[in-house]
Amino acid sequence: MSKYDPLWKHLQTDGSPTLRLTFEEIEVILGFPIDHSFLTYKKEAAEYGYKVGKISMKEQHVTFTKTDE
Repeated sequence: MSKYDPLWKHLQTDGSPTLRLTFEEIEVILGFPIDHSFLTYKKEAAEYGYKVGKISMKEQHVTFTKTDE
């Protein structure tokens, strides 16, 4: 089990083709702020039908896109 599982399950439950979450929204979902380790874990999103798209440090958001799998 990954520390990011609550986020991946949130994406799967939402089911939107594209979902943009702010760092603050992600912190609420996870219970902790994302940090540089997110880059290591982002590949796990594929197991839940999503890929991590743009990560904007300036605008403080992450865009997730549903995969065709």
